[in-house]
Amino acid sequence: MSLPDVKRFSHGSRVPGWDDAVDLTKDPQEIPDPATTPVPADLRAEIEHHIAKYPDRRSAAIPALAAAQRLHGWCSPEAFRQVACVMRLTPAYLVAVASFYDMLDTRPVGHKRVYVCTNISCSLRGGRKLLGDLQEAVGENVEVQVRGFECLGACDIAPMVSVDGVFVGPVDEGEVQELADQINSGADPLPAKQLIKRPSADPNANTREWDRPGTDFEQVESEIERPAPGSDPLPTEPSSFGPPMGRPDPEDEA
Repeated sequence: MSLPDVKRFSHGSRVPGWDDAVDLTKDPQEIPDPATTPVPADLRAEIEHHIAKYPDRRSAAIPALAAAQRLHGWCSPEAFRQVACVMRLTPAYLVAVASFYDMLDTRPVGHKRVYVCTNISCSLRGGRKLLGDLQEAVGENVEVQVRGFECLGACDIAPMVSVDGVFVGPVDEGEVQELADQINSGADPLPAKQLIKRPSADPNANTREWDRPGTDFEQVESEIERPAPGSDPLPTEPSSFGPPMGRPDPEDEA
């Protein structure tokens, strides 16, 4: 008996794999035999490192699968077997985990991951149109996957895009082709609009931890406006919103 196709959005299911039917004719899966399942030494070491962090080894499933995905490009059947062998789990258990999280790919995709936020803040500022325009501009590059993402947590730069973890935005309509060319060529995406280069009230924020080539952090820090030593950085005059924060209401003092 064939199962009916599950309806999908035009850009694909939000959780790939959930509409795959179970093959009931196959025998239950077993834990792969270490003697017949070769696992790269570096991958084994990283998985064991993650397992050591948790009292229950199953808690390391996500970082272990992410490590295998970095090695293989996606969570392939071979990747599942290798992770399952080290973690002493069945591949089916790991497939159930990977199919729930849409940053773990259970189908072959481009290794360069470009996410366009399509949640409320970005959608209101053209995020869904940006997704379609960027997909068209990138074209049929098999090394790149451009897809919508529920939320990337950078609403202040909506509409925004993540290129292999580099957040850029807001992306204007006239910048789509430039961004697509940079993605296809491997160039730094929209350097002037990267979130990591935005100044912060904390002089140590976004300047040391995530070092990236081509970033002049000394210049970034020099451009941050700070109050003069000994001055009061808080406003002194009341506004339509009431007295300044941190000071008593003058009527209370009376």
